Amino acid sequence: MAEVELSRVSKSYDGKTKVIDNVNLKIKDKEFLVLVGSSGCGKSTLLRMIAGLETISDGKILIGGRVVNNIHPKDRDIAFVFQNYALYPHMSVYDNIAFPLKMRNLNKKTIEEKVNNAAEILDLTNLLKRKPKQLSGGQRQRVALGRAIVRNPQVFLMDEPLSNLDAKLRVQMRSEIKKLHEKLETTFIYVTHDQTEALTMGDRIAIIDKGVIQQVDTPDVVYKNPENMFVAGFLGSPSLNFIPVEFEDGEVKINNNFVNLPDSINVKFVARKQIILGVRPEKMLCFEPDFSIEVDVDMWEILGSEKIAYFYLNGNKCSAKLPSETKTTKKIFVSISYDDIMCFDPITTHRI
Repeated sequence: MAEVELSRVSKSYDGKTKVIDNVNLKIKDKEFLVLVGSSGCGKSTLLRMIAGLETISDGKILIGGRVVNNIHPKDRDIAFVFQNYALYPHMSVYDNIAFPLKMRNLNKKTIEEKVNNAAEILDLTNLLKRKPKQLSGGQRQRVALGRAIVRNPQVFLMDEPLSNLDAKLRVQMRSEIKKLHEKLETTFIYVTHDQTEALTMGDRIAIIDKGVIQQVDTPDVVYKNPENMFVAGFLGSPSLNFIPVEFEDGEVKINNNFVNLPDSINVKFVARKQIILGVRPEKMLCFEPDFSIEVDVDMWEILGSEKIAYFYLNGNKCSAKLPSETKTTKKIFVSISYDDIMCFDPITTHRI
């Protein structure tokens, strides 16, 4: 097993525009780290650079303390699980899993033991004679995982492996991959654009935007204490509510309502007249609110166990997650507790 370290890693295709910009990241031995970000942010490129499928323009990549910049992918002791499974359609499940072992010229008995062991771990024993076209999406993904397992690599790299599955199967496979990580006790680096996958699967998550890592920490810390507006707005569904406010005579104005904020928030206006308040949708209704504001509901979303109301606060579209018994009226009062307010600098976008 191995630690993976990226030191000042950058990537550009034209020598000017950086798709990966000066990334420093250390993934601990046996850790499950999730790289998460929107499409085009550079997360898959970063993963492919670790694998050796993309060259790096600057910096160093170390796997198990060894610099691998100029080492061929097959010699990095990693296994890569692709988004599209990359199975050979003319081969059986057994032969697909055994393929990397045959390429290493291992003897037939060793190959059989490794394939059967992987099949047992992934519940594929009864499917070994089938072809990929005879399998469901989830079964194909397990075959792709099996092919990675038999190599017994130091590091597993997974590039959005569940994106082709339906919602119910994705939930099941998330659980299976986490259990697999616990069984194998190997370093996992997992790429996804799905924030739910990131929050539920990762020991730590690294949020990327435009090739730059914005924050790395445990899911709980990143969700509750985002370092900037991008991280705060990216995680959570619906996303965090941003309310731009101006401070004057000890008050702020929200939808024509004057609100007195506590000193703990007022002090953050020092040297700046404006700040942006951030509140999670699930925190927009409290049993003991510090202040309430009547809003015009633009749209209701009925989700069975809860309802989501959409409305505007100081010109920004906001939302509130409310109990299912809430009446879907055109006007509602949203209540906010001071303890649930985050503050951001509107210029730097950093948390203050």
